[in-house]
Amino acid sequence: MQMVDLHNQYLKIRDEVEAAWAEVMDSGAFIRGKAVKEFEENLSRYLGGSRVVTCGNGTDALQIALMALDLHPGDEVITPPFTFIATAEVIALLGLKPVFVDVEERTFTLDVDKVEAAITPRTKVILPVHLFGQCADMEPLLEIARRHNLYVVEDACQAIGATYTFSDGTVRMAGTMGHIGCTSFFPSKNLGCFGDGGALFIQDEKLAGEAACIANHGSVQKYHHERIGINSRLDSLQAALLNVKLRYLDEYIRARQTAAAKYNQLLAGCDQLTVPQVAPHSTHVYHQYTLRLANSVDRVQVQAELKAAGIPSMVYYPVSLHLQPAFAFLGHQRGDFPVAEHLADTVLSLPMHTELTDEMQETVAKALLAAVNKG
Repeated sequence: MQMVDLHNQYLKIRDEVEAAWAEVMDSGAFIRGKAVKEFEENLSRYLGGSRVVTCGNGTDALQIALMALDLHPGDEVITPPFTFIATAEVIALLGLKPVFVDVEERTFTLDVDKVEAAITPRTKVILPVHLFGQCADMEPLLEIARRHNLYVVEDACQAIGATYTFSDGTVRMAGTMGHIGCTSFFPSKNLGCFGDGGALFIQDEKLAGEAACIANHGSVQKYHHERIGINSRLDSLQAALLNVKLRYLDEYIRARQTAAAKYNQLLAGCDQLTVPQVAPHSTHVYHQYTLRLANSVDRVQVQAELKAAGIPSMVYYPVSLHLQPAFAFLGHQRGDFPVAEHLADTVLSLPMHTELTDEMQETVAKALLAAVNKG
């Protein structure tokens, strides 16, 4: 059994992928070729019209987003500490200051009620993370940003295809609500390529132009450089693959949601487990199926028993960012963000992908229940 089964997913679309790749090979346009432009246009339509600027990976997307804004060294960016390091890493890399705000225990996303207290005169950006496949609570976050004249950059690297419903009934896609949205096409993502890739979603055309310029060495016209940029691009072969997989994205999401519902059913009634909670404002596309173990459960032992049964599991993420040595310069200590710390100690992710069968899930659930109920 695998955490993610990309091989069997590929076999179902192999003919389409190979035809798309053959077209790229015949064209010889491996960088910024036709397939890249087509993918950007197709993804833009899927997202409801936001301009899509592709780049080399999700981390680059976050960096480009911050570079495209009018920020200066020492400016502050509010973001959660319970996420992959890339979210805060790019903030520090650009000489900005990550300002952590704790997360909600139920949804694992930024605790909106704690954001305003973290705002200072140096705050310029709120960077929420749509973690594991569902949206942070964007409506109040956007209102806070409006009141304080702040940018909002969405880390939607794990939530492409998720939707958020506003109080007036308006529905928007993850990554399209703030000033800039960022995503990753890492192979294990719901929309993943067979290498690295990423993209930004931007509604403002001027800002989109800035991002595209930055990703191309700060250049609009070849060999003429308007600003310092980076070299970050999605190659044509990956774009051709993503063009095929984009046609199946909603089907992939439904398969993951079905698998999540099955896990919920199989694990129901176990007091030692809390299955993923879905926020009322968001759909969940289950990039990960991440549950919480009771404090009394030995996670290391549970993982060992699952492994012995041939079942993989993962901990996303075992150390909250404020306790990572890389962020020691911020001066945080244990207890500063108790929810993030508690989640880091208790979360566990089970196999989640489009090729899960009922039999596989029953095997996982049986082994998990046996492990957590020991003693």
